[in-house]
Amino acid sequence: MRFLKPLQQDWILGLALSFLWPLAAMAEAIDVGDRLELMVDDFLCESMENVRYHLHSPVDRGEVMRFDQPWEGAFSGYGSMVQESERILFYYRGLPKAGQDGSVAEVTCVAESRDGIHWNKPHLDLYSTSDGSENNIILSNKAPFSHNFSPFLDRNPSAKDFRFKALAGIASSGLMAFGSRDGLEWEALSESPVFSPEGWVLDSQNVAFWSPHESRYLCYYRSSVDGIRSIARASSVDFLDWKAEGQMRFSDTDSIRPSQHLYTNQTQPYFRAPHIYVATPARFFPGRKVLSDEEARLIEVHPKYYNDTSDAALMTSRGGLLYQRFHLEALLRPGIGANNWVSRSNYPVLGWVQTSPHEMSFYTNQDYGQPTAHLHRYVFRLDGLSSVRAGDHPGIWVSKPLVRSGNHLFLNASTSASGFLRIELMDEDGEPIEGYAGDHAMEWIGNEVQRPYRWKRGPMIELDEERPFRLKIHLKDADLFALRFGRRNS
Repeated sequence: MRFLKPLQQDWILGLALSFLWPLAAMAEAIDVGDRLELMVDDFLCESMENVRYHLHSPVDRGEVMRFDQPWEGAFSGYGSMVQESERILFYYRGLPKAGQDGSVAEVTCVAESRDGIHWNKPHLDLYSTSDGSENNIILSNKAPFSHNFSPFLDRNPSAKDFRFKALAGIASSGLMAFGSRDGLEWEALSESPVFSPEGWVLDSQNVAFWSPHESRYLCYYRSSVDGIRSIARASSVDFLDWKAEGQMRFSDTDSIRPSQHLYTNQTQPYFRAPHIYVATPARFFPGRKVLSDEEARLIEVHPKYYNDTSDAALMTSRGGLLYQRFHLEALLRPGIGANNWVSRSNYPVLGWVQTSPHEMSFYTNQDYGQPTAHLHRYVFRLDGLSSVRAGDHPGIWVSKPLVRSGNHLFLNASTSASGFLRIELMDEDGEPIEGYAGDHAMEWIGNEVQRPYRWKRGPMIELDEERPFRLKIHLKDADLFALRFGRRNS
C-alpha cells in the first residue's frame, strides 16, 4: 500500500478490520451446537458470584445380583456395562479364591437385563466347568485375559463385523484385542499383543472406546507415578495399532501424580454427551484400616482384604492428557456397616444405564472378599452428577461467548418453592441484548430434567445462530445440572 496516502491506508485498514472483527470474535466463541452440556466442569464458565459447583450423591437402591455361582465368588469384579438397544450386558470377572489373579482360575462372565434393574445369568453352553456347561461364562482358559476383560460397543461408523470389542491383559502379556459379533462369542483379533507399553503395570481394568469427539479409539490404562497408582492414555485409528500418548495430568495437582491412588479409571464418553468423558475411578487407600479383627471375622471377609479401604470419585476430560478433578470429595461414600469398609469394595462398574425418564443407574462391586459379594445399584438424577448451585442468597453464573444451533434453551434444573433461575442473554462484550435481558427474563421455577426457558416474548431465541452471545444466569435456592440448545420438538 505504499502508493496510498496515510489516511487512505488507515481507512482501508479500518474497513478490513470491520470485516475481520466478527470472524475473530466467532473464532473465540465456543460452538456448543445442540450438544448437551453438563455442569461437571468450568469449560463454559467465564465468571460466577455467590454460586458454587456442587457434587451430588447417589441414592442407594441395593443389591441387584449376587456373585453366588461356583465359578464367580467373593473376588468377582472389574465390571463393564454395555447397552445395545434394549439389551444391557454386564461383563465381569469370576474368581472364587483369593491369590489366583492372572491364572486359569479366572473366567469372564456375562449377565443380561432389559431394564438395568432385574438381571439374569444366561446358560450359554460355551465353556465347561466341573459343574457342567450350563453357565454364563464367555471366556475361560485364556489366562491372563479374563483378569480384566473389559468390552465396549464399538460406535465407529466404519466398524462392521465386530460390533463388540475389548482389550485385556497385564504387563507380562501386553494388551490383546478381542472382537465379537453378538457380545457373547469372542475371538482374538490378532496373534500377538496390540499394545505393550514399556514400564506400565496394566494389572487393573484397562478401558477402551471409540471417541466420536476425537475420531479414534482411546485406551485409558493403569500406570504408576512415584509408587502411586495412576492412569495413562493410548490411541489407535484401527484398534490394532496402538500408540502411547503419555501419562494423564490431574487438575488438582497440576501434575501427572494423582493426589490419591486411583485403582481403576472407568473412563468413557458420557452416554448423552459423548464429547465429555466421565471417569468414576476407585480411590484406594492402602493401609487405612477401619475394621477390627473381630468385625472382620463376623462378616467373614478374607484376611487379606480388610487392611485397606476404598471409595469412588468423579473426574472428567474433554480429550487430551488432562483430567479435571473439579470435585475432590467422594462421589460415593462407603455405606453403613462393616461389610462396606473392606479393601477393593465400592469399585465402580464401567458405564451408565438410564433406568427411568428422569434417572440413571450407577453400579458398584460390593462386599469384596466376602460370601455376600454382589453387584450394587445406585441412582442419580439424569445428567445430575454435578450442578451450579445457589443458596438462599441469589448468585450469578456468566458463560464465555457461545454460538449455538437451535432456537430454544432447554434446562435440567431444580428450584425450591421460593427459588428460581432467571436467564439473560448478553452480547460478547457483556452488553444486554434487547428483548432477552433485564425485565424481559422470566423466573424459571420447578424441577425438570428438560424444560425450555421462556422470556416474556416467548421461548424462541430470534437471533442469528452465528452471532456470539453470553448467558447470564441468576440463581436462588436452585441447581442447574445441564443445558442444551435445540429445536422445540427435539
